[in-house]
Amino acid sequence: MSPIVVPLLVLGALSAGATHGYGVATRVRERSAGALEVEDAALYQALHRLERQGLVAAEWGLSDNNRRARFYELTTDGRKRLRADAANWRRYAQAVAAVLD
Repeated sequence: MSPIVVPLLVLGALSAGATHGYGVATRVRERSAGALEVEDAALYQALHRLERQGLVAAEWGLSDNNRRARFYELTTDGRKRLRADAANWRRYAQAVAAVLD
């Protein structure tokens, strides 16, 4: 999967609310009906990069199975970036579809 797409998918998955990394991967897989899967390394690199950029915030908590996990959520800047990047992606996808048709 393209490294450009992974951060967008992470932001999109987090738009449904805070979750840990495994939850992000699960949301991507479920929302895409299994068509998209994010590899662990790419996922956590994207999460850490987005956190450094101030687009997601993270804090430690307990997962559903009582394991310690970092939970990530969108910041206000993250929501703004998601809206902008999603609009750009949709324009790009429409342009590619137009060339293929």
